Amino acid sequence: MRAASPSAALSPGRAALAATIVLALLVLASLAWGAGSVSPREAMRVLAGLSQDPDAQFVVSQLRWPRTLLGLVVGACLGASGAVLQAATRNPLAEPGLLGVSAGASFAVVLAIGLGAGAATLNLGVAILGAMAGCFLVLLVTQMRNVGDDPVRLVLAGAAFSGILMSLSTLILLYDQRTADEIRFWIIGALGGRPAEALSWSIAGAVAGLLVLLPVLRPLAALALGEHLATGLGHRPRATRIWALVVVAILVGTATAAAGPIAFVGLVVPFVARRLVGTDIRRALALSLLAGPALVLFTDIVSRLVVRPYELPIGVVTAFVGAPCLVAIVRSQRLPVL
Repeated sequence: MRAASPSAALSPGRAALAATIVLALLVLASLAWGAGSVSPREAMRVLAGLSQDPDAQFVVSQLRWPRTLLGLVVGACLGASGAVLQAATRNPLAEPGLLGVSAGASFAVVLAIGLGAGAATLNLGVAILGAMAGCFLVLLVTQMRNVGDDPVRLVLAGAAFSGILMSLSTLILLYDQRTADEIRFWIIGALGGRPAEALSWSIAGAVAGLLVLLPVLRPLAALALGEHLATGLGHRPRATRIWALVVVAILVGTATAAAGPIAFVGLVVPFVARRLVGTDIRRALALSLLAGPALVLFTDIVSRLVVRPYELPIGVVTAFVGAPCLVAIVRSQRLPVL
C-alpha cells in the first residue's frame, strides 16, 4: 500500500483529538437512541440526574450503558487486531474476518457450546484458541510461495477457510437445536443481550492483548521496512509475526466471545488510520483504538434504528458498510505489500 505523504497525513495529535470528539458524541448517541420507547430527551434527563422515571433509568443504566461499554471494548479489540494483522502480514487486505481468524474463534465457540460448555469465561478461552488456530493458518498461508505477496489471493484463501468453518458451524447448529437457540443471534454479531459478566472479562481480555502487544510494536515498525532491514536492525521477523499473531488471537477471541463475529471493522479502521496519520504501526494503532470503537458504536446505533422497534444484528450492518469499502480499496490501488 502506498504510504500517505507527509503533506497528506494529519498530525497524530490532531487525528486523535478528532477521533476522540467523534467517539464521545457516538457514546452519547448510543445512550440516547435505541429501539425502545425511551426518547433521546428522556435519556439525556436520566444521564443528567433530572429524571426519576424507573423505566427510563433501567433502559439507560442497565441496557444501553453496558451495551455501549461493550461496543467500546469490542471496537478497540477489532481495530487494534486489524492494524496488527496488516502490519504483521504486510498486507492491506488482511482482516480477521476475511482471513478466517474470526471464523476460527466462532467455530471453536459453537463447538464448545455444542459439547455442553456454557460458561462465558470458558467461551472466551475457547474463542482465543480458535482464533489462534486461524492466525497460524494465516501465517502458514503467507509463507506459501507467491500467496503471501498477493493480497487478493491471500484473501481468497482466507475466505475459503472461513467458508469451511462456517459450513461446519452450520452443521452443528442443524443437528443440535439447543446450541442453535443459544447462539442464533450471537453468531452473526450482536452487542445486545450479552450476559452481565461479558463486559468484565472482555475488558480483561482486551487489556491482556494490548499488554502483550507492547513488546512487539518496535519490531513491527521495523518489519514495515522489509525483512532484510528488520533483520539488520536486530529483529527477528518470523518471531515478530508469531508474537503479533498471538496478540491478534487474544484480541479477536475476546471480541468474538463477547459479541460474535463482526467483519470488516479490522479492515476499514486501519486503512483509514494509515491514510490519516501514515503507515507507522504505532501511530496507526493509536488511532485504530479510537476509530474502532467509533465504527462499532455507529453501526450499533444504526442497527437499533433502521427496523424499529426491532434490531438488526450489528454484523449485518458492518457488512453493508465494509463490503463497499473492500471493493473500493481493491479498485483504488494495485495493492502491493505494505
